[in-house]
Amino acid sequence: MSIITPHSTPARLTNSAASKLPRAALWVVGLIYIFAGLFLRDPWKTDDVIGLAAMLSAVQYEGWQAFITPQIGDLAYAEVGPLHVWIGALSILLFSPVFQLFTSPLDAAILASRLPNLLYFLILISTLWQGVFRLASRKAAQPLPLPFGGEPSTIDYGRMLADAALLLCVATIGIIWRLHETSSVSLSLALYSTAFYALSLTYTKPLRAGALLGLAIGLSFLNQGLWVALSLCLSAAMAYVLCYSLRQQLQTLAIAFITAIILAALWVAAAVQYPYWWQQWQLWHTAQLSWPSPSNLLHSGRDLLWFLWPTWPLVIIALWQWRAWLRSAHIAIPCSLLLGPLILIAFNHDAFEPEFALLVVPAAALAAFALPTLRRGAINSFDWFAVMCFSLVAAAVWLGWVAQQSGWPPKIAQSIHRQTQGFDTSISWIMVLIAGVGTLAWIALVSWRLRTHPPALWRGTVLSAGGLITTWLLLVTLWLPALDYARSYRDVSAELTAQLQQLPPDACVKTTGLGLGQRASFYAFNSLNFSFESQCDYLLQQTSPKLSTEQQNQFVAPSTEIWQGRRGGDRNEMFRLLQRTP
Repeated sequence: MSIITPHSTPARLTNSAASKLPRAALWVVGLIYIFAGLFLRDPWKTDDVIGLAAMLSAVQYEGWQAFITPQIGDLAYAEVGPLHVWIGALSILLFSPVFQLFTSPLDAAILASRLPNLLYFLILISTLWQGVFRLASRKAAQPLPLPFGGEPSTIDYGRMLADAALLLCVATIGIIWRLHETSSVSLSLALYSTAFYALSLTYTKPLRAGALLGLAIGLSFLNQGLWVALSLCLSAAMAYVLCYSLRQQLQTLAIAFITAIILAALWVAAAVQYPYWWQQWQLWHTAQLSWPSPSNLLHSGRDLLWFLWPTWPLVIIALWQWRAWLRSAHIAIPCSLLLGPLILIAFNHDAFEPEFALLVVPAAALAAFALPTLRRGAINSFDWFAVMCFSLVAAAVWLGWVAQQSGWPPKIAQSIHRQTQGFDTSISWIMVLIAGVGTLAWIALVSWRLRTHPPALWRGTVLSAGGLITTWLLLVTLWLPALDYARSYRDVSAELTAQLQQLPPDACVKTTGLGLGQRASFYAFNSLNFSFESQCDYLLQQTSPKLSTEQQNQFVAPSTEIWQGRRGGDRNEMFRLLQRTP
């Protein structure tokens, strides 16, 4: 079958529009983005502290079981996969002794567990940049030659789109929190970006591309389980179906699948040696899927609108403007990488951020290819929306902080006080100074846009990324102590530990209603384990303060309350330590 490629292209831009973005600016954006909020805070519920607890269990338990099949204390954590736990545990073993020279063993372990996030972020942005650059350098993706010349060179055009894709990825609202957690999501983003790069590499280095794609699929299985790996397999296969030029390298796909199967089989052979964990892991997979329902689809669609902002409108524009190039690599490959996760989300009965994150890389790549097809008015609208939106959000963050510290405006201050009741509002002037510098940098960026009217096409992406980073920086400087107070279990875990130490040494304590995030918090902060025996003299109950005492006691045996605690300002959950009545 012959391939019909249109002679004209929707990409139209001049050489000045593809001017080079200073490399120093990209480095500053990346470093501030990943370092702000990564350290100097407690692990928050739920996935953040669960990941830390599983890593600590792998380090603290003897033998290989807690390493091969992750645990949270004595509880089998038979969800997702063990890869991020392995990497985090190795980081704790290597770097925690160094950090203990400056801080407590627990805080040293927390710091060490987050070091791999730096590696994941570096892999994410470097493979995304290289993948978009290679696809943009292909003939079908090039802009329309201008009648009198002046169009950008292939290298300048590819570099401009690669820079834009990187900035759009950084500007994606839904992943900024997740990239700073000790969970599987940040590694998943790095692996999906690696798969994208591998597919773009197929044309020049097919053997290396096949091995890299197989590595990404196999490690995705070890990181997030079978369904995520299968969604990536489906996406890779669809890329070869949609893109005619890839079909000449089918051996690459075969190499990838063989490599992935070998990697998965090595871990499966070890994991099946622990039958209970393996059975629970299979049950977890079975519970993930269900037939698509209209309510779930509408719910996921609504959440994706904010999670993938600002890339999803540009994705729609790219698909329309490049609709005649759907068989070309620069459109077919990112489209294929969208299909697998979208199908997974449709069949997942409770899809949320871990599944949504799989869409970020292909969405950023497609959004970048939309930019050279936009008219000047549309590009200016994109710029102004970013300026107004993030300026208002930054102002709101400052206003909330002022209200917390001064009590004005009174209604805002009262609302914040209800959420942080008992919180010490002392001011860290170093953090305030950092927040002030970040705000001034945002004002300078907006002023640069207003004064110079730069022709570079990446200006809107710089504004979006800069605005989101400014907002995040304000949150993790001005509001970090309040967020720790509201989302960390360190204090309530210490209170519970002090109470448990007053019990007899051989006291048996079981739990009822205790969530996985709460159990992980108690283990991570104070190494608390709870019994699974049916007959225990003591019971730790997680309940709600909104319930009456009679309602709280409705489903427990006759007992006496000996302790009660909760996080400061939390109006939805509380913990009760009960002693069974003889």
